[in-house]
This record gives sequence, C-alpha cells and structure tokens, in this order.
Amino acid sequence: MSGSRVPPRVLTVAGSDSGGGAGIQADLKTMLALGVHGMSVITAVTAQNSLGVQGAWELPVEAVRAQYRSVVDDIGVQAVKTGMLSSAELVEAVAELISGTDAPAVVDPVGVSKHGDPLLAESALDSVRTRLLPVATVATPNLDEVAQLTGIRAESEGDLRRAAEAVLVFGPRWVLIKGGHLAGDAVDLLTDGSAEYWLRAPRHDNRHTHGTGCTLASALASGLAKGLSVPEAATEAKEYVTGAIEAGFALGAGIGPVDHGWRFGD
Repeated sequence: MSGSRVPPRVLTVAGSDSGGGAGIQADLKTMLALGVHGMSVITAVTAQNSLGVQGAWELPVEAVRAQYRSVVDDIGVQAVKTGMLSSAELVEAVAELISGTDAPAVVDPVGVSKHGDPLLAESALDSVRTRLLPVATVATPNLDEVAQLTGIRAESEGDLRRAAEAVLVFGPRWVLIKGGHLAGDAVDLLTDGSAEYWLRAPRHDNRHTHGTGCTLASALASGLAKGLSVPEAATEAKEYVTGAIEAGFALGAGIGPVDHGWRFGD
C-alpha cells in the first residue's frame, strides 16, 4: 500500500483481550493481514489469558458512542464488525449506530469465551434478537450462540439448515452458522434463506484455536469492505481462518491463539 491510495476501512466494535488472541486485538491483526485499515471502538476491557477470563469491565455507553462517532464522522467506514457487547444498553446503542451507517455490518453475537466464560448478560439476549440482528448484513453465530438465541441445539451437519432458519427469523440478511464444534470436517453454512453455500475445510488437529470467531467475522468484514459479495467474502474468510487455525501456537499454560500472520511465513 504505497503512495496515496487509501485502503478500505473497517471498524470493529468489540471488547479488548489482554492476551492478544481474540477481541479487538484479533480483529485488528486480521484486518492488517487482509489489507484493510482497521479501526476500533472498545466496548469492554477484559483481564484474559490462555486459561480464561479473569475479569471484565464494560465501558459506559457514552464512551462507546463517542468512539464510534469520532471514527465514522471523520474517517468513514466500508464495513463494521461487532463482537463483545455485554449488556442490553450497549447492544441497543450499537444497533442504533449501525442502523445509521451506510456500510455492511457483520454481527458476531459473542455469548461465551473459548473457555466457557459468559460474555453476554442473559438480559441482553432479547436486545440482540430484536435490535442487533435486524441491522446485520451477516450474523456469524457458533452453535452455542445459536442455542442461546433460538433454543435450537445443532448436533450434526444436518441440523445446520434448521439453525440458520431460526436465526434468519430475527432479520439478518445472511447468516453464517459456524459448525466448528461438530465432529468431522469443519463445515459452515452460509444462507440468506434461499441461496446456500456450504463452506468446508479439513479439521486440523490443533487445540490452539483462541480467537477463531473474532478472526472469521473480521475477515468477512474485510472482504465486504473490499467490495466482495457476501458469498465471496465468506469463502475468503473461511480460507484465511483455516490457515490461521492450522498455524495456531501454544501461548501460556492453556489454549493458545490462531496465527493471524500465517500468510507472512516465518
């Protein structure tokens, strides 16, 4: 990116991961790797490492709103990606901000961390369903988040279509159901209720997968910012995150992160 060319700009609205594997940190690394300019609205600060989340502190809504307006009103965005929004108040504020922004939005309805730590208040679930999902260009729930939002537990590849239909009821234009927790190949289903795209990749025998959901959603938003269609952006995002999972590395005493720089080599 030399000279005066301005790269596409992507804004992530998410929580900070002090361990650097997920959240804002994973989002910005992904965006850099994929050739877009990443910007951030921090919604929460977490004390987090390879073993789990030791603490989380939500930022005031006015701080979140001010960060968003500061970036969008001056710099502009070609895509927005959301992650950890821990309260109903935050969910509703961010949904309102996105609805007034002329850019595609990728909503990752983060509910629990890789280690099982809750990151979304039970009271915020209804706001996600009724306020945030309706403004999403693409929603990217994993199977646990599908169960949280819809009550449907997908236990096989054959259940993914039913899971997608249940999420689409809430209004996103597309949904990408992440089937990474199923046995066998890593299979995701992208659909808008009519067209279907089954995204498959071999399952890599690597336990160091912290940050996969944030990384996939950020890669998808990066593709949309570049002008790709949703299916094209999802396909490229799947390829990128699969490589990042394969190259994931040990860090600390628990689950290490995916490698966001895997394409750069050693």
